[in-house]
Amino acid sequence: MIKKVTERFLTIFFPKHCAVCDAVLIRDNGICPECEKKLSLLSGNVCMICGKEIEEAKIYCYDCNRKQRGFERNFSVFTYSDMKESLYRFKYNGRAEYAKFYARTACRMHGRILKQLHADALVPIPLHCLRQRKRGYNQAEEFAKELSLLLDIPMRNDLIKRVKATKALKTLNAIERQNNLKKAFLFMQNDVKLNTIILVDDIFTTGATLDAAARVCKQAGVQKIYAVTIAVGAGLQDSADTPNFVGR
Repeated sequence: MIKKVTERFLTIFFPKHCAVCDAVLIRDNGICPECEKKLSLLSGNVCMICGKEIEEAKIYCYDCNRKQRGFERNFSVFTYSDMKESLYRFKYNGRAEYAKFYARTACRMHGRILKQLHADALVPIPLHCLRQRKRGYNQAEEFAKELSLLLDIPMRNDLIKRVKATKALKTLNAIERQNNLKKAFLFMQNDVKLNTIILVDDIFTTGATLDAAARVCKQAGVQKIYAVTIAVGAGLQDSADTPNFVGR
């Protein structure tokens, strides 16, 4: 009885919101009925490394064909263009609650294969301390927490640290992003031996952030590195859907 009254109180005064349209939800299932009907997930042929949608005849996207990635494969859920308003609210407008819906959907799509990786840890991409203090939370860490509960894989937010206050990536091209992220991360636990980890971030655009973090982890002795992201943008040949707010 007390539990039901408490839940009712929380629903009235602290309502949950649809992760797509932000409408108040009657039930806490992460998405309203209307958005659930038209929810679009990544489907069809995707790049076997970064997870971006590509033409049927291809195996890798334009970017991954010409780059040596620091990670084995990225598993994503949505295209950025379909979820850009949602991701903006998640990142900048305090909607950390969306993480639960994103994680549920990610596990529905990729849960089986992610478990088969036998990862030692989920590692969220860190924010610089000044940026996290201003924002109030790290959106990648919120996503990783929910994934950890569903996949039963420990989340480790103590392994890598962002030691460089990088410029907002939205102002930079692909080459500038790579240079911007040089020496941005530091592996903090040199006495920890990990075979496989899964990096966790919100959006994959050029992959510069994941590459930089992955290389630091490899230098520390991690053997296999995978990634999970909520959404992917477009390749360099079609930049219309590249997020214009992505930046840490």
